[in-house]
Amino acid sequence: MRGRRIPLALPNTGTLHRKRNTYYLRGIIVITIVIFLFLQLHAFNFPESRDPLLTEPTNDSVDAILSMVPSVLHKFLTPKSRNQTLAANLQHNGTVLNGGGSVSFLDSYHPPNISEIKRQIAKYNDMQLVLNEYTFGPLQNDSVIIVIQVHTRIIYLRHLIVSLAQARDISRVLLIFSHDYYDEDINDLVQSIDFCKVIQIFYPYSIQTHLNEFPGVDPNDCPRDIKKDQAIIRKCNNALYPDLYGHYREAKFTQTKHHWWWKANRVFDQLEVTRYHTGLVLFLEEDHYVAEDFLYLLEMMQRRTVDLCPQCNILSLGTYLKTFNYYTYNSKSKQKSFSNQYASSSSSLISTNNLLGYHRNRKSLQLSSQSALKSNTNDQNSQNTKSYVGDTSPNSQQQQQHGTSSLITSSTSTTTKQSTSQTQGAQQTWSYHVLPSLYSVYQKVEVMPWISSKHNMGFAFNRTTWSSIRKCGKHFCSYDDYNWDWSLQHVSQQCLQRKLHAMIVKGPRVFHIGECGVHHKKKNCESNQVISKVQQVLRIARKSGQIFPKSLTLTVASLIKKTKLRKGNGGWGDRRDHELCLNMTLPIR
Repeated sequence: MRGRRIPLALPNTGTLHRKRNTYYLRGIIVITIVIFLFLQLHAFNFPESRDPLLTEPTNDSVDAILSMVPSVLHKFLTPKSRNQTLAANLQHNGTVLNGGGSVSFLDSYHPPNISEIKRQIAKYNDMQLVLNEYTFGPLQNDSVIIVIQVHTRIIYLRHLIVSLAQARDISRVLLIFSHDYYDEDINDLVQSIDFCKVIQIFYPYSIQTHLNEFPGVDPNDCPRDIKKDQAIIRKCNNALYPDLYGHYREAKFTQTKHHWWWKANRVFDQLEVTRYHTGLVLFLEEDHYVAEDFLYLLEMMQRRTVDLCPQCNILSLGTYLKTFNYYTYNSKSKQKSFSNQYASSSSSLISTNNLLGYHRNRKSLQLSSQSALKSNTNDQNSQNTKSYVGDTSPNSQQQQQHGTSSLITSSTSTTTKQSTSQTQGAQQTWSYHVLPSLYSVYQKVEVMPWISSKHNMGFAFNRTTWSSIRKCGKHFCSYDDYNWDWSLQHVSQQCLQRKLHAMIVKGPRVFHIGECGVHHKKKNCESNQVISKVQQVLRIARKSGQIFPKSLTLTVASLIKKTKLRKGNGGWGDRRDHELCLNMTLPIR
């Protein structure tokens, strides 16, 4: 008994338990890493699992664009001039004989002369014929009127019409096409619309019909850059009244402001079909493109103004996005990592590989400090010549005084001149990416004072707002700025008791597809790149269920500095322009 050992229980220190837990934890970490690497490898090897807009090369050919349009709408995209139509008829019916000889179809059609154009314009404006009214019924008071300002760019107009045709509830709309150039091919296109009511109106004081007289170019007009004392000695027109910067009018730049003011007066106060209409009037241009839910969203925004923004009197469907200023270079450098650029553009619609900003050539542009927005600092040692796209972002709307060498705009409505240097070398293409922060079933909107350079695309207001603007016609017509949108902002700041406030949709439903305009001249002004990319943006948004949102969510806009009163950009010092503009407010029916 003496040598027998009695086993005693040792205290439990938990060493084995801790070791066991450590093994389990390490195993979980290893399994997690393996799964993560497997998923990354799977995503890399199977591109269909990634965003097709980032992996698939863009095909901007005509066939590719047509493939994304319902076949029933191809007729709007098929170019067919009067000469082509007549030639087809002659070939179908055989040779046309005149006095025993054959007649060429080119000799059978002659464009109308100025006198005939004036007669046709007067005829259209007097008749006020509403096409398709028998099919779709009279205009209802709660229906939307869409006013489209048209110049000469029929290719962009074709795509706008196609986008309108695909919109929900478009049959309830009245489309008003306001022309400042009479073109029978454009007339044929507009009159072929069969999906809603249509009416055409023609600006009667166009340069086309007043070639050698005001408001066109009078032979006795003062040259733009002549000095005032020299103009007085010369006794040229309006010698006593140059603009703010000592320059005289240029007809081609004053027409757009005249046209916008005329069409607004015409639609609200002079057309019989719109006499009692109190609903929304949406303003578009020939080089815009709309999403299929733009009317749905516009109606939703109108309903929610009561609780989200009682002070709002303008609804804006088009939002300029900063990264629309960037191109993707189609070069070897395109293979570089996308992640850095993606992170830097998380609030934008477009994400690109190897972003190259469009910074202006400081030597060629002298921006006014009062009207220009600050641009990003660029590398002064860069060997690539920077090109400036314009028409796509508020940065491209940077205005400059009329007295400087060049003026910039971002849409045909903002009639400012542009000085560009085309990029040499690599081919340029667009790259778009739809982000959830812009398109969602809970669509984000924000509220802020109406800003001409940001909210002048795809905006709508009603008769009440127009009545207030019209009463301030003298401010609009005498303000020395030949941009209608800057003039409208001047009206809001200086005359309106109730300032213009806008509700802006964060995910654009109106896009600007125009590459060239009155002030934008490029070698390829009918490029399909932007059109193709906008189609892809909307296709991806549609497939992911991001259009036709269920509700609106009001987001807090960034702190906005109080807009300072500013001088105009000039170009509007001629007293004849003031008088013509004011005369447009006369209630003529």
